[in-house]
Amino acid sequence: MEVLHEDGHHTPTAPKARNTLALLLSRANQVVEIPALIDELWIDHPPRSAVTTAQTYIYQLRKMFQTAVGSEAAGKMLVTKAPGYSLRVDALEIDVQLFEQRAAEGKRLLAAGRAEEASRRLREALALWRGPALADVNAGRILEAHVVQLEESRLGALQLRVEADLRLRRYRELVPELRSLVATHPLNEWLHAQLITCLRYSGRRGEALQAYQALRRVLDDELGLRPSLPLQRLEQYLLTDPVREDVAPVTLPVSA
Repeated sequence: MEVLHEDGHHTPTAPKARNTLALLLSRANQVVEIPALIDELWIDHPPRSAVTTAQTYIYQLRKMFQTAVGSEAAGKMLVTKAPGYSLRVDALEIDVQLFEQRAAEGKRLLAAGRAEEASRRLREALALWRGPALADVNAGRILEAHVVQLEESRLGALQLRVEADLRLRRYRELVPELRSLVATHPLNEWLHAQLITCLRYSGRRGEALQAYQALRRVLDDELGLRPSLPLQRLEQYLLTDPVREDVAPVTLPVSA
């Protein structure tokens, strides 16, 4: 998490001040109730002075904003509004909001059959990510749930971008990325299906078969399951039917 202004960085360094700001950012332009703030900061063990201490972190953030943008602008950004506080900022000043907007645009473009534009827009969205969500914040219960949501949104946008590139027949270019993705998400059958597809349509039938067998072993070892029927049909189609350049491969539908 970083707070950037034209003259540099203004991110708080104190861990609980960072937690407070992260929670306010996760609910930008909404009221964060004091009990929710206390729950995020101390979970089930708040001190007797929790309300006063939380107010201290709000004060520290107000001072930070004053340093960054001046007292008048800061007073309009972080406001007291019963029963808590609200951080009022333009949505597009928050990277995650910009990411979600561009990802939604990419999804609409893909649905409209404009794969090249969709791929470009989704790449722009994903380029805003610099690592795991809130990796430098000691997230409590509320922010942990928010992190899960953000990471799911990121994976969904990534799958849409892969789908767009598949429609553009970028099979060879996708293979290295998909190998890395299935290593990171070993139980994600959709990603495995795209890897098998790309290997098959890159003329690498043997490696496609190995990729399917690797998935089967992982599912059996971890969950005691076989690959889903759609993936079994996809594997059978890709590994037995001749490849024709004028026919698009069969893939599982994107789950995003």
